[in-house]
Amino acid sequence: MGEGWLLLKIRGIPLRIHPSWFVILGLATVSFEQQYGARFAGQASVLGLWLMALLTALLLFVSVLLHELGHSFVAMAYGVKVRSITLFLLGGVATVERECSTALSALQVAAAGPLVSLVLASVLLLGSHSVSHAWPLAGEVVQQLGVLNLVLGLFNLLPGLPLDGGLIVKALVWQFTGSQRRGIQVAAGIGRFLSLMAIGMGTLFVLRGGGFGAFWLILLGWFGLGASRNQLQQLSLEEAMRELKVGDAAARRFRVLESDASLRDLSQLRLSDDSSLPADWVLICDRGRWQGVIDDQALQSLPVQRWDGERVGDHHQPLDSLPSITSGEPLWQAALKLDADGVNRLLVLSNAGLPSGTIERPELSDAVLKRLGLRLPAPLIEAARRQGAYPLGLALGQVARSMANAAPADPDPEPLTAAKQAPLG
Repeated sequence: MGEGWLLLKIRGIPLRIHPSWFVILGLATVSFEQQYGARFAGQASVLGLWLMALLTALLLFVSVLLHELGHSFVAMAYGVKVRSITLFLLGGVATVERECSTALSALQVAAAGPLVSLVLASVLLLGSHSVSHAWPLAGEVVQQLGVLNLVLGLFNLLPGLPLDGGLIVKALVWQFTGSQRRGIQVAAGIGRFLSLMAIGMGTLFVLRGGGFGAFWLILLGWFGLGASRNQLQQLSLEEAMRELKVGDAAARRFRVLESDASLRDLSQLRLSDDSSLPADWVLICDRGRWQGVIDDQALQSLPVQRWDGERVGDHHQPLDSLPSITSGEPLWQAALKLDADGVNRLLVLSNAGLPSGTIERPELSDAVLKRLGLRLPAPLIEAARRQGAYPLGLALGQVARSMANAAPADPDPEPLTAAKQAPLG
């Protein structure tokens, strides 16, 4: 789902409207108009009924926004940055920078949204009787919104991801077992079961002549399946990146020249490079001792006639001018550093601080997917290298940032097995 259009900011949180939101706004307006038309036929004009239906639909999404703000404000109280709130076809979603670092804080964030909806429902339903005596049409709108907020709150308490109830289950399992990983597995498993049940019931209703509601149930189930799968996929990626070391994914995207080699030698080395791929680094060595790195600046600034008489050792830069990482660090640290430094390649150093290889996003992705039992074709890896990107659109940088800000890893994580890996794709 794309970000959508920025509408406004609430306490620094961007509120966005996805194009699909207009679809559900229109459908909700039509549905409310049919209800009001049947109930208040002859008591209001056609235009008045449509305006009342549109107002109800808009206020419904104000309720959805308040629900998401409930999550967001509690998350912000625990130091979690909220990137945006987006209203879309299936309601609303708050996107956060990271998860809460403790189970109890995660529990409070998850419970805040349904609590807001249930409080709204109570206030609206209690107030609807008074409003109805003064203005029946307005009372109907208030009662309708009260019922919808009640449904919104209770529906979100169903105990499966991606619903708030699933997040509550995840937090509770995490609190009692000490394992966030186990909490995700349990909540995602329940979410998958509920989603399959929704799809099955929706399909049955369609076969029996069910209307729009049956298709909506199928859509909700399909969305839930995807969300549960994404949670398990994220878990598998995190486990792989936590267990693998940088050295496990390192390649060797550098060449070596002796310090007494000429610039002509450097030029000939460059001519042998594949021009369609990022150029390998050229490291300088002096009788077995690493001296530095040289780029093409000397070739560009000096006339060709001087290349034979100029030594590469006189034009190199120190090795620490290159972004680097040690081979023994967890692989997710490499993904984090690639994004933080805004580079496409890191120099991998041995424990002794000597160059032992390089790592780029394609090698990083390849190592992670191999850990999960998948292999990428070489052309796909080469295409990603040309772009300096992760193949298949894998958001490993985002996963790494989540890991950097999340709770400590489970003390005794279970090893990855084929049976516990989520399908990718």
